[in-house]
Amino acid sequence: MASRNQNRPPRSPATKKDNMDEVPLDKRRKIGTGRMLGTRGVGRGRQAFAAINNQQDLGAPSGMTSTEGPECGTIEFTKEEVEALLNEKIKAKKFDTKGKMEQMDGHIKKLKLCIKWFQQHEEGQLVEQGKLQNTLECAEKKCADTELEMKNKEEELNVIIEELRKSIASLQDKLVKEESEKLDAMDSYTREKEARAAVEKVKASLSEELAKTQQEKLNANQKVTSLNDMYKRLQEYNTSLQQYNSKLQTDLATANESQKRVEKEKLAIVENLSTLRGHYNSLQEQLTSSRASQDEAVKQRELLGNEVQCLRGELQQVRDDRDRQVMQVHALATEVEKYKESTGKSFVELDNLTVKSNALEETCSSQREQLRILQHQLAAANEKLKMVDLSASETRTEFELQKGVVSELQDCLADAELRIIEGENLRKKLHNTILELKGNIRVFCRVRPLLPEDGAGSESSVVSFPTSTEALGRGIDLTQNGQIYPFTFDKVFAHGASQQDVFVEISQLVQSALDGYKVCIFAYGQTGSGKTYTMMGRPEASDEKGLIPRSLEQIFQTSQSLLAQGWRYKMQASMLEIYNETIRDLLSTSRSGGLDVTRTENGVGGKQYAIKHDVNGNTHVSDLTIVDVSSMKEISSLLQQAAHCRSVGRTQMNEQSSRSHLVFTLRISGVNESTEQQVQGVLNLIDLAGSERLSKSMSTGDRLKETQAINKSLSSLSDVILALARKDDHVPYRNSKLTYLLQPCLGGDSKTLMFVNISPDPSSVGESLCSLRFAAKVNACEIGIPRRQTTMRISDSRLSYG
Repeated sequence: MASRNQNRPPRSPATKKDNMDEVPLDKRRKIGTGRMLGTRGVGRGRQAFAAINNQQDLGAPSGMTSTEGPECGTIEFTKEEVEALLNEKIKAKKFDTKGKMEQMDGHIKKLKLCIKWFQQHEEGQLVEQGKLQNTLECAEKKCADTELEMKNKEEELNVIIEELRKSIASLQDKLVKEESEKLDAMDSYTREKEARAAVEKVKASLSEELAKTQQEKLNANQKVTSLNDMYKRLQEYNTSLQQYNSKLQTDLATANESQKRVEKEKLAIVENLSTLRGHYNSLQEQLTSSRASQDEAVKQRELLGNEVQCLRGELQQVRDDRDRQVMQVHALATEVEKYKESTGKSFVELDNLTVKSNALEETCSSQREQLRILQHQLAAANEKLKMVDLSASETRTEFELQKGVVSELQDCLADAELRIIEGENLRKKLHNTILELKGNIRVFCRVRPLLPEDGAGSESSVVSFPTSTEALGRGIDLTQNGQIYPFTFDKVFAHGASQQDVFVEISQLVQSALDGYKVCIFAYGQTGSGKTYTMMGRPEASDEKGLIPRSLEQIFQTSQSLLAQGWRYKMQASMLEIYNETIRDLLSTSRSGGLDVTRTENGVGGKQYAIKHDVNGNTHVSDLTIVDVSSMKEISSLLQQAAHCRSVGRTQMNEQSSRSHLVFTLRISGVNESTEQQVQGVLNLIDLAGSERLSKSMSTGDRLKETQAINKSLSSLSDVILALARKDDHVPYRNSKLTYLLQPCLGGDSKTLMFVNISPDPSSVGESLCSLRFAAKVNACEIGIPRRQTTMRISDSRLSYG
């Protein structure tokens, strides 16, 4: 009880003086020694007497009688001086009352100085606690400021997104206009095709008329010369078309390359925008639509190229037709020579032929005009294509600017998130420091996911998590009958938290066991709330390993990394369960089929395991199997053996319900060969059986006895927590095997963490509310400041539970 006495305020000098006559001298010596031990246990609030004495030497004890009032703050006491002051006896003659009174006055003045010195050190501790509270408030204020900055950044991002949306809408309008202009160009091309088809028809009619007329040599020669001229012009036009076609092809190639670059840049922009938490999904859809429209424009350009190829083929056909017509003209000339010799020419027919040739010349001139018109239309289409290229380059520059803006916003967001993470880490460190100074039990809350067999039909959830800055990640609200019950713990894990997320929060606490501290982590909650999954998980799946295998993996990995610093560790493990207020050894070699053969059927007879506490505050279990472990493979086999031997059963509330309290203990002894420093730490990992109501579990027979034993032990645990919270002089640890085994963790110098597991099932809201209220009481308990065991020598091989 020394840790409890040191937290009480010192008594006033008057009270001390009044009680000095009533307390015997030997009892006063015990009280003084107890205070010295309690004061030495305070790591930061008070200093040891020897350290105080080194700072300033105190004169002879007789010199203390002359220092009072303001000068008492400069006097410091050592342990030996206080013991000498308490053990000092009055030396005077038997009837010399005046001498006795003088000696008593001097002794009382010395005691007053000692009490004032104690009070000053107590005030110094309170001042230090106030400073720590101020630093914590400053850190919380910084976190709030960073949150405001994040909100402002989010608003700026929203404004920029709106501007980007407007620019994309304008780009879409431009693309629609370009598509309409391209459709007009296609219509002009179709009209040109139709005109060429009409020219071919006219040429066919001319060839038929030349075949009918056999006496048209002179007119035919004129027609041949005109056709030759026309052929030359067509050749020139064909060469110009080929040159223009080559230019179009090069322009198309450059346009395709530019469009590919634009598409790559658009893809990069879409990928960057996707990182901004889905705010740019609408922008991505608009970009993909503009990309599709550009692809359609490329296809239309390809169609135009194909049409140019068709025109080239048609020109070749015209050339072939001209060659055939020349051959026919030569044949006609020979036939005309023959007809000249046989018959004369008819002047009337010659006149008709001249009229027809004039008509043909007029049609040729009209076709030339049509060709000129088509050339102008092609030039206009070329200008439109140039405008399209310019608009594409403008859009590319706009996308480059938007990409730069997005990258700047991403950098700002990353910096803000980094500042938030640093602030959260600082808050955790300050919070842990305050908890260690207070000696409170840390409490984490975890809510399991809603299962299909739960009451999923309810529209509203009974569990919610506040989003305010103060309660984010630490608060939980429970709704019952329309009333909301808020709770705040050291950490709250929602149903989406993974096993790795939970382990990260306790990894530093597990590391403390290697540093020489006693560490205890236990899971509490109703049956079916996920306690065993949190502690054990599924070891065969790497992502679903529980806290026990993950903690042991970290310990072995860290011990291996500390070999380079000269540390050598020895580890011993044991596992037991408390079933119906009876201790069972889960690693005993005499167990068969999951049951201890030394235990009788009623669970009373057989080997009895006794719990014993030593003077150092450690707990031992007699005749318990202790196994030396040096690798994770050995630990895994022990965990499998214990899981096979543990008592489980089926109830109405859980298919595989744990019917006992599981306690895994790892004792760690470390020696540094270079500094000869010794540390001894203990890691206790406990999976408590779940509380349940008989009206829901419908337990009978053996299950009924198990339920009664579980509820009784958990009720005893509640009584112990309530007594610690009230700081009662008597704490009922012996009411249950569980509380007696956990006595060093609940009332000693151990670092203790409790997981309260909650079920989101609406039908279990009553049990969940009771669990949260119990967890709040546990979080308010002060059990003493953790003490590091650095000089303890290993005296025997028995296992300590704290």
